[in-house]
Amino acid sequence: MRQPLGRLLRRDGAGRDGARPDGAGAPATGQATPRRHRGAALSLLSASRPAALAERIERAPALDGPVRVLSETVVRALPPGPRADALHGVPFGQPAHPALIRMPLGCWTSAVLLDLFRGTERAAGTLVAVGLAAALPSAATGLADWSALHRHQQRVGLVHAISQACATALFGASLLARLTGRHGNGKVLSASGLAVATAGAYLGGHLALRLGAGASHAEPIDHLAALGWHDLCPLADLPDGHLARRQLGYLSLLALRQGDTVQVLSDHCAHLGGPLHQGRVVTVRGAACVSCPWHGSTFRLSDGAVMHGPATARQPVFESRISDSGCVQVRPQAKRRAAG
Repeated sequence: MRQPLGRLLRRDGAGRDGARPDGAGAPATGQATPRRHRGAALSLLSASRPAALAERIERAPALDGPVRVLSETVVRALPPGPRADALHGVPFGQPAHPALIRMPLGCWTSAVLLDLFRGTERAAGTLVAVGLAAALPSAATGLADWSALHRHQQRVGLVHAISQACATALFGASLLARLTGRHGNGKVLSASGLAVATAGAYLGGHLALRLGAGASHAEPIDHLAALGWHDLCPLADLPDGHLARRQLGYLSLLALRQGDTVQVLSDHCAHLGGPLHQGRVVTVRGAACVSCPWHGSTFRLSDGAVMHGPATARQPVFESRISDSGCVQVRPQAKRRAAG
């Protein structure tokens, strides 16, 4: 039996759960089911996004076993020193891996594009070979950086490395097929390798941009510290010869008192934000330095220069002085130089 339209409308809009105002609890009809279907579809689409997949990799403890074994192997094979610093990119002031990885990816992308045209087999093969040669130093710098990351970052980095290793294997097979005259197979293998490398490159971007691997984690003192001198603390409150942390507004600072001299740096390590005040004072090439307790990044106390990686960015440093009242005063060294 038909019901009046007004009654149907009142029933359909009675509540979000479809219950009638009188509490009888009849299930709603009409658009409730399509709405649920749309919500399920959107949820499924959201879960299939690349970013969601990368986040699932971050939270995958099943990767911790391989991560631990490989990380310990790399650390044993690459002790701190000039070779490790070069692979991290310390001489260049930024990580070396992002710059080097452009060579194989650029060569392989160009080779796949040339494969779309006739008469380019030799040029495409040359590009594949150059990309394979450049993949070795790219992988070495990537492994060096990866071994000094946090566990969630290492999980993503491991899958990124596996993807790039598979891509390298596919391009190696492509080069072999081209050298034996099977150019059609070589083209298919190159296209497959580029697809895998692109997926790996996405994870590399997630690692660098979303998880901050390779970026400086030191606090931006130029934005958070006002101009001029600031009172930090009484000199007598600082233990002589020991690292101490002091707060300047939003900034956490590392202070080392040696007699009447105080050296002050940003406390958050530029590598991954480690607490430098929990590190130790070391001497490198005759200069007093602080070594981060997390991954061993070493900074010169006088100017924040990187003496040993994995950090590549200079640690922000403050100029200090002692006031007539015995208070330690500081100001960002960079601001002083800019003003002068």
